[in-house]
Amino acid sequence: MAGKRSAGLLPYRVRDGRVEMFLVHPGGPFWARKDDGAWSIPKGEYDEGEDPLEVAKREFAEETALEPGSGFLHLGEVKQPGGKIVTAWAFEGTYDPSEVRSNTFELEWPKGSGKKRQFPEIDRADWFTYESAKRKILKGQVPIIEALRCALERVGLRVRDTTHMLGI
Repeated sequence: MAGKRSAGLLPYRVRDGRVEMFLVHPGGPFWARKDDGAWSIPKGEYDEGEDPLEVAKREFAEETALEPGSGFLHLGEVKQPGGKIVTAWAFEGTYDPSEVRSNTFELEWPKGSGKKRQFPEIDRADWFTYESAKRKILKGQVPIIEALRCALERVGLRVRDTTHMLGI
């Protein structure tokens, strides 16, 4: 398998006539003061021979401490600017962002100090409308948001750019 590959899930819900998408914000000092263009779908890397959907479900659970839903809608693959390929699925569900509990990673911080600290892999999660999600998510993952919009329109749900309303 050439290059790194990740698999992730994008929960969505219809609330008050609007489609909202569940995104996570990466933890750690690099991302602490970044907001627009910093959020992501919950995802993780996988190795050749692993089932990407199973990896996506596992990573979702590890990063959020929430159980992934079902009825997964394949959104395809996107190549991020750094070369990593992300395979994504969406599913309809609802979660309370305050219930998210992330796994952690270790990092030398401050850099060069020799001190190791633990940081959450994600430090928060939230629901965003279509336009907000496009602004919040990493640039390389915007096509995932667009793929969900197209998939919903194929089944008769229209996500309008300007009003965030779901029209049937």
